[in-house]
Amino acid sequence: MTKLTRRDFLRLTGAGAAVTAAGVFVPKAVAQSRSAHVVVIGGGFGGATCAKYLKLWDPGLKVTLIEPDKQFLTCPFSNYVLAGFRTMPAITQNYNGLRKRGVQVIHDRATGIDPAARKVSLKHGKPLSYDRLVVSPGVDIKWGAIKSYTDVAAVAMPHAWKAGPQTTLLRKQLVGMKNGGTFVMVAPPNPFRCPPGPYERASVVAHYFKQAKPKSKILILDSKDAFSKQALFTEGWQKLYGNMIEWVPGSKGGVVTAVNTKKMTVETEIGVSHKGDVVNVISPQMAGRIAFVGGLTNEQGWCSVNPVTFESAKHKNIYVIGDAAVAGTMPKSGFAANSQAKTAAAAIIADLNGRMPSDPTYINTCYSLLAPDYGISVAGVYRAGPDGIKEIPGSGGVSPKEMDAAFRAAEAKYAFGWYASITADTWG
Repeated sequence: MTKLTRRDFLRLTGAGAAVTAAGVFVPKAVAQSRSAHVVVIGGGFGGATCAKYLKLWDPGLKVTLIEPDKQFLTCPFSNYVLAGFRTMPAITQNYNGLRKRGVQVIHDRATGIDPAARKVSLKHGKPLSYDRLVVSPGVDIKWGAIKSYTDVAAVAMPHAWKAGPQTTLLRKQLVGMKNGGTFVMVAPPNPFRCPPGPYERASVVAHYFKQAKPKSKILILDSKDAFSKQALFTEGWQKLYGNMIEWVPGSKGGVVTAVNTKKMTVETEIGVSHKGDVVNVISPQMAGRIAFVGGLTNEQGWCSVNPVTFESAKHKNIYVIGDAAVAGTMPKSGFAANSQAKTAAAAIIADLNGRMPSDPTYINTCYSLLAPDYGISVAGVYRAGPDGIKEIPGSGGVSPKEMDAAFRAAEAKYAFGWYASITADTWG
């Protein structure tokens, strides 16, 4: 047997392996489930994938997707919009593919869940009854977790951690910033959506500054003392941008406790104030609001689940996937949500037909660009066990350090292939 190298694994997952990434048994459609109705809340990487694969694996199921927005803007690649080498239309997805597959898509907002009656209430429409419910609500910002950081403050200091108007706003501020100005980023504590995301953002903003505002500086104030792919990021920062990016860990004054939008300053727990020409506050996060309304969250604001099926630990017949779920050592990422969605879909079909769920294997791959032609990555394979979902020792890993420009350019190319593949797999 030919050994599959890590680079081959990344090339394959970047080029078109998202369809099989869940590592689950694909069930055959059977008669018992044909009268069942599965409702899915949330049309992102988790919800859209789950709705698609429920219908793909059991065409007789009635599947309804509830999503308030008619288009979905992906957080993956939204950093590249900030840097100016990707556009908003390029990260915009629609639900036409799901409709063609027979999924009923309702553009409305879910406002309540009644687990006993098995009903979902909608803001504008009539309540929907379900046999099984999938909740994939993503994350919400914890307003007030940093003093004075509210939804109003986010107009002056965008978080841009949900792609859309906030992305456009932060891009406009960066373009308008003077050459020689300071971009201050506040990085969030764990857990949060997309662990490498803040550091990729700093990287590609530095790429933009290097071309358009070379005298400018980037200051990252971090509540953590370590971050995802740290050695690779810091190596790339020095190689590409010299001393343009400064990272301050939590133990050395990086913990931000308050903001002042009038002065455009942030205050740290050691009493030091930092002023920015543009300030990006990526605040602490929690599960999306409907998870709280539905009684699905734990004391930390996330949703505990069965690691084999992703059924809620709080309510039977309800499954929670994606960023909102507690998924062991799996990161909160689009690829992870896509993988979990397939596991939940297979588990639901098995349950509806009186079968035991298969033993799933989960995969996550995450690419980050430090420049359009400089990519790094991390990959992992995960399995559920007595202590929850854990990474399989020796699986995946990060890109090697000290590689040449051709290697980094190849990983950047794989990143674009990965995005095309996973978006087609999710919404196609």
